[in-house]
Amino acid sequence: MFIKPDYNLKNVYEIDFEELKSMGIKCIMFDLDSTIMVSKSAAFLPETIEWFNTFIKDFEVAIISNNFNKEYIKNASRIAPCRVIGAARKPNPKVMKAYLDEIGIKPEEAVMVGDRPLTDILGGIRLGCKTILVGSINPNENWPTKLVRALERSTIKK
Repeated sequence: MFIKPDYNLKNVYEIDFEELKSMGIKCIMFDLDSTIMVSKSAAFLPETIEWFNTFIKDFEVAIISNNFNKEYIKNASRIAPCRVIGAARKPNPKVMKAYLDEIGIKPEEAVMVGDRPLTDILGGIRLGCKTILVGSINPNENWPTKLVRALERSTIKK
């Protein structure tokens, strides 16, 4: 199986929000760990919060995570500049679809941003929204994580 994200970027900071607006995108859904937060850190980098402030007023924004740890999601919710939803079970699009239905936005008006092709991107494709695959926000990941990431990225259609 090959997966083709709409965009494949080095990291979230490369997202062109003006282009997304011009395409009619109204909602951005982000994965949490390794996409916008160093995995399991329970803290945003200062530059990530500053970055959020450059676009959050222009879009509906949510963080949709597969993490099932309720306390971790609760802590992330306290410090996030937007809504955080856990236990998403991506690539199943059910939680993302429920969120979009709740805020009255169609899948074609949304984008899913994540670092994992087989969860975040496949879930976005199954939902019918645009997808943006990004590299990890943490350049210092351990070698097992780097290996898994490389294997997973072999499913990407160029």
